[in-house]
This record gives sequence, C-alpha cells and structure tokens, in this order.
Amino acid sequence: MESQEVMTLLSESNETPLSARQSPDDEDHPKEKCGVFGIWGDGDASRKTALGLHALQHRGQEAAGIVSFDGRRFHAHRDMGQVSAIFGKEEVMIGLKGKGAIGHVRYSTTGGTAQRNIQPLFAELAIGGFCLAHNGNLTNAASVRDRLVEKGAIFQSTADTEVIVHLIARQHGKTMVERLMAALLQVEGAYSLVCMGNDCVIGVRDPLGVRPLVLGKHGKSYIVTSETCALDILGAEFIRDVEPGEAIVLNEEGLTSIKPFPASPHRFCVFEYIYFARPDSCLGNRSVYAARKQIGMELSRESPVAADAVIPVPDSGVPAALGYSEESGISFELGIIRNHYVGRTFIEPAQRIRDFGVKLKHNANRAIIEGRRVILVDDSIVRGTTSVKIVQMVRAAGAREVHMRIASPPTVYSCFYGIDTPERSELLASRMSEAQMAQYIGADSLAFISIDGLYRAMGLHGRNNLHPQFCDACLTGDYPIKLSDRNARRNQNTPDGQLSLLSEFA
Repeated sequence: MESQEVMTLLSESNETPLSARQSPDDEDHPKEKCGVFGIWGDGDASRKTALGLHALQHRGQEAAGIVSFDGRRFHAHRDMGQVSAIFGKEEVMIGLKGKGAIGHVRYSTTGGTAQRNIQPLFAELAIGGFCLAHNGNLTNAASVRDRLVEKGAIFQSTADTEVIVHLIARQHGKTMVERLMAALLQVEGAYSLVCMGNDCVIGVRDPLGVRPLVLGKHGKSYIVTSETCALDILGAEFIRDVEPGEAIVLNEEGLTSIKPFPASPHRFCVFEYIYFARPDSCLGNRSVYAARKQIGMELSRESPVAADAVIPVPDSGVPAALGYSEESGISFELGIIRNHYVGRTFIEPAQRIRDFGVKLKHNANRAIIEGRRVILVDDSIVRGTTSVKIVQMVRAAGAREVHMRIASPPTVYSCFYGIDTPERSELLASRMSEAQMAQYIGADSLAFISIDGLYRAMGLHGRNNLHPQFCDACLTGDYPIKLSDRNARRNQNTPDGQLSLLSEFA
C-alpha cells in the first residue's frame, strides 16, 4: 500500500465518525482498555501502524500513540482523540520515520485521562531505547510500584504499564529480550504487550492468554497486533494467534518464538467473543461473528418466547439476533436504527444534552414495531440504564409485548484483567434476580444465556468447572489470576471504591 493511499484513507475517515457503540459514554456495556500494533522491517511502518490502529479503534477511543525507530533515533507522536484525527495529517506521519513502529489506542479509566498516560511509553535504558504498549492489567502493580519507589524509582505516569519499564531497567540481561522476560516473571496479571528496542519488535502474551494477540505478515514484514481486523485493513496475511505465554521477536533475521513461562491452562477472555472484538476478527481459531451467531442460536433454544419479530439492539446485538431469528424461525427486523454520527464530543458538554437519553444514539422504527410482539436481543446488561431506555422507547413506538434476551450470562462480578467494569454494587445482576431485573427494565420477560449454554455455543459440552477453558470471572467470580493488590487493600480495610493511582489500567 502506497503512503498516499494510507493518508487518504485516514483523512477520509475523519469525515465519518465511528459508531457510537464504541463511545465511552455507552455506559451499559463494559469497556475494553486498548489495542496494540507492532511491525518491523517495513519502510512505511508508522503509516501501516496508523491504519492498524484505525481498525482497532473500537478497543479505545480517548487517545492514541505511535513510536517509530529509524535505526538511530526513536520518534514519537501521542495525543488525545481518535486515530484518524491524530494521524490523518501528513506533517505528523513524515516525522515518524523508520522501518519499525508500535502503536496503541487507549480508553482511560478511573484514574482519569492524562497526556502522560498515553502509550506507547518510552524510556532510555542502559542498553538503548525501549518503548512499550500494553493491553490488560497487572494485578500486583501497586505492590511492585511501592517497592520500586522505595528504591528510588521516579514514575512519570499513573499507568501500571510503567511498572514493567522500571523492572526492565533494573535487570542485567545482555539483550532487551532477556531483560523483558526477567521483568515479566515479577508481575502478575493479564496482558498482551508490544514492545520495541533498537533492533527488534517484541510481542508477548500472558501465560493464561487472557488478552488477545495475533501474528501476521505483510510482504517481508511481520506484525503483532490485538485482532485480525488490523491485518485485514493492510491486506496482510494472518499466520496464527500468539500462544499464551509466548514471546514473538521480530528483527532483521525474521521471527523467533520464545516460551519463557511455565505452561498454564489457557483462559482467553470469553467477552472478546461476546462483545469486545470486532465481528470480522478471528481469535482463537474462531470467527467472532460466527461465535456471536451461535450464542444467539443457543439463547433461542434455551429461552424461546412467542413473538412476531426479533430485533437487535444495534450494533453489538446484531449477530446474536440473527442467530436467535434463524433458530426460532421468527423474522429478523431492524426495529431500532442506530445513529452512527453521535460521539463523545457531542454528548459530553452538558447534562441537559445527555438527558435526551438513548434517542441520541437509537431511534425506534415504528413501522416495524407498532402492534407487534418483539424480542430485543442485546449482548449484555451492566448497570441496566440503557436497557431501561431501550424498552421504554420500543413501548412508546407501539410494541404490544417486549421481551429482552441477553447473549451473555448475567454480569455479576467486576473484571480486574483489563476491562473497565463498575464496582460489583453497581452491577444490576449482582443485586437483583432475573425477575426483578425484568421488572426494573420494564420488559414482559428477560432471559440470559446460561453459562453452560455460552460454552456450548463455543463448541464445548458446557463449562468444566474444574478446568474452564475461558476467563469468565465477570460471570462466575472464578478469577484465574491472583488479585494481589485488591486482596491487600481488603486486608488493610480499604474500601473497594477507594482506588489508588494504580487502578489506572493500561
């Protein structure tokens, strides 16, 4: 792909804001933290990184950054906003020289949005420059940080990612790869990392493989990135998923695979299939779209109801609604239309604007809904606020009955592995029964897919409670990685809501 084509694609994308489904204001869905991309050995490395990040924009909309390396110097550009606005300018891309580059899109959390937290982070170390982009969350970052500060470390950000940088600086390996591996043996948590030193790009996935990372190739250049959709935008070849506990080193010699961690059961985040990943991505040898459609089919088998139309809550409910419709034989209809031109900037300034509620983003298609019994299919319910507004809107459009079907089990627990979910007390399913939730949102009936049904949709017989194959902690409370910092806070009688700076996820 030529440089001018890249700039044209990015500049044109400025004219069409992304779907508001990805907006951080969409409060009734959990939020993914970020997406990462890295490429080595390509003369257009930074431009292709920008396009890759554009494809990953759904994984973080508040900030983005790229660091490139030209063989002598590192070049960086990081800013608040969306990828197309930040990197759709030729003067910016000209400055990002080199055949190696890594990039990051970010969604900030409780700790707040700040320029200093935008990734990739960069540091000059004893053996050369090093930059790092991180998707996930370190569950022992606070204790490690405290120990480092006591020894004189000075932190420039509130992101847990910087803990890794400081640990690398204190290792004594001969190469950057050796130092990184030694540092990662000291941290706990869920992570996919893309790093770059003077002579390589490194992609690493945590031992349980909670967060996604895939490997691709474009021409003679290898790529590591969060999802296959970032390869598709470049016309790159998808090779395979980076394995849990694997480090991929990309350099002038090509590709090297390292497995520095003890073998562990794989626990990929099941919510990537339910909601986070783009439906056109393929993760863990599964099509995300096909998985969502199968979830809808299983949901129909588990929770049938007499109705005249199956209506998705767009956009994330569409594949599951298609599956529900196909299995049930009930007509699939676009009874709710999504306004794709509403973004954070428009909604944010005043509460009186927000008070228009869900109609900023959705509008009922009265011609489809009036006088009919409808089944609304959505991917999840977190606080329940959006579901209340959707049901009210559909009733106001003349629906005779409104039945809600949810393509995930109830979200009962908070996530601490790189997904922004509220404290448990704010989760609707943690304090209400299914019948109470149905009454709260105003639906004639409400049903969630069961945890076994979710696993069946993934091609398994059900959840093996002794050896589950996914991380489903937000659904079951089964946390596969120690929550060291959180447990320490509880032992100190620190309220869960009183979070330290280290609650700022990557």
